[in-house]
Amino acid sequence: MNARTFFTELKRRRVYSVAVAYVVVAWLLIQVATQVFPFFNIPNWIVRLVVLLAIVGFPIAVVCAWAFEMTPEGIKLEGDIDRRITRKTGRKLTALIVIVAAVAAGVTVFRFLHSQQGIEAAKQPPLAVAIESKSIAVLPFENLSDEKANAYFADGMQDEILINLARIADLKVISRTSVMQYKTDAQRDLREIGQQLGVAFLLEGRVQRAANRVRVNAQLIDSRNEANVWAQTYDRDLADVFAIQSEIAKAIADQLQAKLSPNEKKAIEQPPTTDLAAFDLYSRAKSILLTASFSVTADPDLRKAIELLDEAVKRDPSFFDAYCQLAWAHETLYAVKGSDHTPARLALAEAALQAATRLRPDAAETHLARSQYLYYGLRDYAGALAQLEIARRGLPNDPRLFEVTGYILRRRGQHEEGLQNLQRAVELDPRNFFTLQQIALSYQFLGRYVDSITALDRALAIMPDNLTRAFRGLFYFCWKADTRSPLRTIDSILAQEPSAIAGSADIWFLCALAERDPAAAERALVALGDNPCWGEGTILLSRSFGEGLLARMNKNEARARTAFEAARAQQEKIVQAEPDYGPALCVLGLIDAALGRKDLALDEGRRAIALTPVEKDVNNGSRVLQYFAITAAWAGEKELALQQLQAGLRAPDASQMLSYGALKLLPFWDPLRGDPRFEQIVESLAPKGNAASSKK
Repeated sequence: MNARTFFTELKRRRVYSVAVAYVVVAWLLIQVATQVFPFFNIPNWIVRLVVLLAIVGFPIAVVCAWAFEMTPEGIKLEGDIDRRITRKTGRKLTALIVIVAAVAAGVTVFRFLHSQQGIEAAKQPPLAVAIESKSIAVLPFENLSDEKANAYFADGMQDEILINLARIADLKVISRTSVMQYKTDAQRDLREIGQQLGVAFLLEGRVQRAANRVRVNAQLIDSRNEANVWAQTYDRDLADVFAIQSEIAKAIADQLQAKLSPNEKKAIEQPPTTDLAAFDLYSRAKSILLTASFSVTADPDLRKAIELLDEAVKRDPSFFDAYCQLAWAHETLYAVKGSDHTPARLALAEAALQAATRLRPDAAETHLARSQYLYYGLRDYAGALAQLEIARRGLPNDPRLFEVTGYILRRRGQHEEGLQNLQRAVELDPRNFFTLQQIALSYQFLGRYVDSITALDRALAIMPDNLTRAFRGLFYFCWKADTRSPLRTIDSILAQEPSAIAGSADIWFLCALAERDPAAAERALVALGDNPCWGEGTILLSRSFGEGLLARMNKNEARARTAFEAARAQQEKIVQAEPDYGPALCVLGLIDAALGRKDLALDEGRRAIALTPVEKDVNNGSRVLQYFAITAAWAGEKELALQQLQAGLRAPDASQMLSYGALKLLPFWDPLRGDPRFEQIVESLAPKGNAASSKK
């Protein structure tokens, strides 16, 4: 058969028609599979199977078309049929092809138009969030005084007016943490600020203090059209400054037609102190505390704030707000940062709380301060939640109520409820960098790295912070065992702002260990200064510990032992100061394992777990359980290490040290490498499609 006869025969046997019909029908089935199957949560592998079967079936359909013919009496071999009958069947087949092709064309047109609508919708600016009519943000006041030291006085004025407005339940008031970013020395786009904060009104002000006089200019602006709604100038004696604050707050409430209860009016009219020098000290301390949570110099900043507050209450022993801030500063050192987790520090927090309670036992702020002490100091979750519920009645706009509630629920293992409360806190404090970081951390505890990275991107849109950029890269490392993302950030910091590398040097050091790059690890240790080489919550590994790791990686056992001995001396002091603090004892056990003190290390690790049960403290309990797996591995107890690793992976909080990236690349886990059970665990954690965004 020559080529011409062959193609004529293909046409006669309608192989072309069958091929076209098959392609059209197969394409239609693939479209249905890709569009409809996901709606019913049908797995992606079934969609891929449909596509594969459609491809494999094509040559089969062509062969069948050559060998067989469809007739009204059924399918017959091509040589056994009457051609007069097949002409009728052929016309039916042609009609069927036209109908199916028309349906396919319709689906194509629909998908094209739908995708174009999606593209156009994506080009449109996002719809504005529904803004409440009685919502306001108090922007930082401009300091017009000749003495720049009076900038803290202007900050204090703004803060007190904001606090007074926040007491009014009929208003929505944005927290100071979110508004402090809109400095007065920058050009303000009021319409954009209103949209970013989700408020209808903005209050601006200017303060000029000279000798014993003060002049305050305040103006209320509708952020939706930038119209000036109200303005007033107050030129008074300096002693009247607190009266001015109260008058402005009441005037704003009147302009917004907010209802004031008798208790709210009384609270607004009550001055914080009668001592202006004490107020200045308090204002300086509060400004420091607002930024200490996300500062590289957090520890010295907190101690400076405590000094200022101590001076303030020394000048005015009845300064209630100063005592509340003082209790919080001590609690931050004791529990949040964990750098001074000693009975002495906790006693100072308790003393400040008792002073505040004596002055105003029934104030909402007292109940909030007590809730923080019960949570951070005593880990009394039920007691803290009860106090927060009482405080909520008098502090309707305070995001700390939702924030602390979120932390408590998270520590109890109620992660989803905790996240909901943290997100409520962000509604009142939409540009709070620290809270957004904590939301990212909550997602990480659930092993949901995609959501963590999204939350950090939102934080970075507010403040392009080097530390958060590095932290974002760390999540990629944990999720995908990818060191490129964090190292790109490190390289960028070193190139653009090398003096800022200290805050990210621990991540740099971790990546250098993962890449087995001793030179980079050495540079990272130098950049660390006296900061820990690694920290995960309250598990803090000192710089000396890092030197020991590096020396051991370089096979320099003498240097490694010297470094680990130094780390042990430092850690032993911490444990002696707080012998029943599980995380500190956990780290001591890890160091003793590095020094070859097997029995002592295992005893310390087990005692740390006993002191920190997961049922009582999900965060710290999970950590000591997880890091004990490393202690056991370093102590040569492989079976115990594998058991602890499995237990650690089942713990309510996912650990960065037990992530896929850490297990696959870090030298911490080298004693277990090569064991098929360990390798199987590592492989089971590898990201698989969308699985990485769900809880492990």
